[in-house]
Amino acid sequence: MSDARPADRTWLHGLLFVLTVLTACFAGLGWSASYLAFGAGAPGTDIAAGAAGALRDPRVFPLSALYAAVLMAILVGHELGHYLTCRRYGIAATLPYFLPGPPFIGTFGAFIRIKSRIHFRRQIFDVGANGPLVGFALALPALAAGLAFSRTAPFAPSAGTITFGEPLAFRLLASLFFGRVPEGEALVLHPVGFAGWVGLLVTAINLMPLGQLDGGHIAYALLGPRARYLSFATIGVLAVLGVFFHVTWLLIAGLLLFFEFRSKLRLNHPPVVDEGAPLGWKRRVLSAVVAAVFVLSFIPDPIQGAGLIDILSGKW
Repeated sequence: MSDARPADRTWLHGLLFVLTVLTACFAGLGWSASYLAFGAGAPGTDIAAGAAGALRDPRVFPLSALYAAVLMAILVGHELGHYLTCRRYGIAATLPYFLPGPPFIGTFGAFIRIKSRIHFRRQIFDVGANGPLVGFALALPALAAGLAFSRTAPFAPSAGTITFGEPLAFRLLASLFFGRVPEGEALVLHPVGFAGWVGLLVTAINLMPLGQLDGGHIAYALLGPRARYLSFATIGVLAVLGVFFHVTWLLIAGLLLFFEFRSKLRLNHPPVVDEGAPLGWKRRVLSAVVAAVFVLSFIPDPIQGAGLIDILSGKW
């Protein structure tokens, strides 16, 4: 009966997938318009104004569809990493639930629900790690391809300019393509590159060592019940990031604490039967790779100047 239940909801997975494609296309419209506006020599980076005028440019819709296709490929690859690993170990799991998102990125990501217990440490590690590793392996070349089609252009920021943060992987690749961007100019990122940026952000969020996130699975496989303390430490770090960098981290920290004290489920990981068994040197080496992926992908300030202090002081 448990195998039939997820199949009965296939329509929901399909509907959420289609809705996420549509919201991703809408987000891509703004980034494509901005990219084309810079190419035409238009000043500024007002996405709303660019999108309004983009309907007259026949290139904007193919570019926005390309953004959506690349972003969905990254999300699908990430979730297939989880889903196929579950299938390999005989763990019951649903198809991915894709989440439509806000206009500037188009998605909140995706997730699968694991319907049966995971019994062994190596299985928890593999299920947690394979999704973000696949997602990163797809996001990185998307970012590189987008940077290859990007360019620099004169830019004078205004009071309403929104500046997005840069993960370490972005900075390293951008330095290879462009070196140091001169004063008075900005990097005009191709929509494919921005899809890679979003893919890195989703990867980093999933790799946080919290509860049932991918990073929570990996942390539990490595540390056992002690991973709970790492989860609390991570919530503290998120609170600090929310105050000084981006208020969303503070909201996430508060939400996690709410679920922790209301349900006692989110930061506790279901135990395994081989609690003290060695994880093996291969997976420990792979855990270092996963940590490197997190460092390369994490963005402390997805939108710069949007910390709690900035908001309370009226700077944002």
